[in-house]
Amino acid sequence: MELTSFYPVIGTPRLREAHAFYTQLFGFETTFEADWYVSLRRPGPPSYELALLDHTHPTVPEAYRRPVQGLLLNVEVEDVDAEWERLVVRGGLTPELTLRSETFGQRHFIVADPSGVLVDVITPIAPGAEYSEAFREPGPGN
Repeated sequence: MELTSFYPVIGTPRLREAHAFYTQLFGFETTFEADWYVSLRRPGPPSYELALLDHTHPTVPEAYRRPVQGLLLNVEVEDVDAEWERLVVRGGLTPELTLRSETFGQRHFIVADPSGVLVDVITPIAPGAEYSEAFREPGPGN
């Protein structure tokens, strides 16, 4: 299969608030906007895409018309400490997980968007010895 695009679509009862969250705080630009759907792109290269959908819209099969639950978006950045300062200290977001370094190779914190989606803001760091062998190079068969 040859993919031409791949991006999450977040089903939300708070479309406008989520739209503002991702454009104002994470630098996404609106590429399409209706009262029930918003398509966002973070300019690049590389560029990243994200969409927001009113979870009650008829395009969603009726049995699945529920708001998103249990979704965690990873956002890797150059300097997680600077983002902590910008988003939490100065920006007033409430951390769901405070800034910390993990032995599995991340320095990160987690905030929630208006829909309850967790956004894990991460800078990769060297893993501890117990995790260093778990990392693999991308390629065929991995």
